Amino acid sequence: MIDWRETALGAWRGARRGPTVTYGLIAVCCLVFVLGPVSGLHPGYGTGDAALAAQSEYFHRWGVVPAELTTGDPRALLTPLTALFVHGSWLHLLGNMLFLHVFGAMAEERMGAVGFALFYLGCGYLALLGYAAVHASSEQTLVGASGAISGVLGAFLYLFPRSRVTSLYPFLFFLPLRFPAWIVLLFWFALQWLAARSAGPGPGVAYLAHVVGFAVGFLYAWGRYHQGDKVKAQAAATEGESQP
Repeated sequence: MIDWRETALGAWRGARRGPTVTYGLIAVCCLVFVLGPVSGLHPGYGTGDAALAAQSEYFHRWGVVPAELTTGDPRALLTPLTALFVHGSWLHLLGNMLFLHVFGAMAEERMGAVGFALFYLGCGYLALLGYAAVHASSEQTLVGASGAISGVLGAFLYLFPRSRVTSLYPFLFFLPLRFPAWIVLLFWFALQWLAARSAGPGPGVAYLAHVVGFAVGFLYAWGRYHQGDKVKAQAAATEGESQP
């Protein structure tokens, strides 16, 4: 006879050993997207113009609008947190979740579940706040977990610089190549920096939020772990794409 209490306890202990916060964040983001109007899977939002109107209202309610955020409205001040769980398309969601899965697990193991959760939310909030501060008059809605995940990448660069990352590069015909994390992540950061310098506040990718999130994550890891708590040995290999 199977003892359900022992089975449940074993599953609970197994979950505790894994990156539960990382998996939880991925699950919440996917669930929010599927239940929202952008996925196209919820019939309650209608089709055609009705669906587009629902999407616009959805983004405005849960996303960051810099012009509103800078007014100090209490509701608007919460949007840098809610926006982290809202995505604008299937590609946007899947790209972000892939990067969170690849880099988040090791960062969570290093920081601990509670520390990683607070770090993730803090990086995401500051990344979106930084973008809003620079584009204070913009009425474009900003959504997505990219700022928080960029913070994870920044921390990963400091904590695991020698771990080898398998990346796909479009200009090399998507060949899977393995490089140390510090090469991949610094190259990624340079691309975000260059793109942020030429990008405006209009529709598109908020590269500046990536830059801010990455910088916050790296500086936090440096401040927290620079007393010799950094992992210097080569860590387990990770895989991912070249762009979140």
